[in-house]
Amino acid sequence: MKLNVKMEKSCGAVIWREQESLPHVLVLQHQNGGHWAFPKGHVEGKETEEQTALREIMEETGLKVKLDPGFRRVVTFSPKPGVMKDVVYFAAQPIGGKLRRQEEEVVDLRWLTLGQALKLVTYETDRAVLRDFAQGYVFP
Repeated sequence: MKLNVKMEKSCGAVIWREQESLPHVLVLQHQNGGHWAFPKGHVEGKETEEQTALREIMEETGLKVKLDPGFRRVVTFSPKPGVMKDVVYFAAQPIGGKLRRQEEEVVDLRWLTLGQALKLVTYETDRAVLRDFAQGYVFP
């Protein structure tokens, strides 16, 4: 018996900047469900993972970022029965644009220290991405 499972893919990034000599990451509260996470969204057409992440970050936050594909983490989960979803996260730093939330999808945006973000991010899988980012990326 073969199960028909639909595969979905989203891409985004842990966006960070140094503020008061500490790394701060950008977290956002999604309209859909109200959970706190990182900017991300669905791959469209023949986009690469990087193209999707850049587009979604610009749409959701107004920021232009430089991605570091050297940091790439994948979270896999089932958002509903019969669907498996991969979310690919890169590390990124802002290089332009102006921070503003996408009103249709984002309730709130906040720059937080790593400790504050770990407490606020809703899902353990996203906290694990943030811990990986902190251990191997910001504090090698």
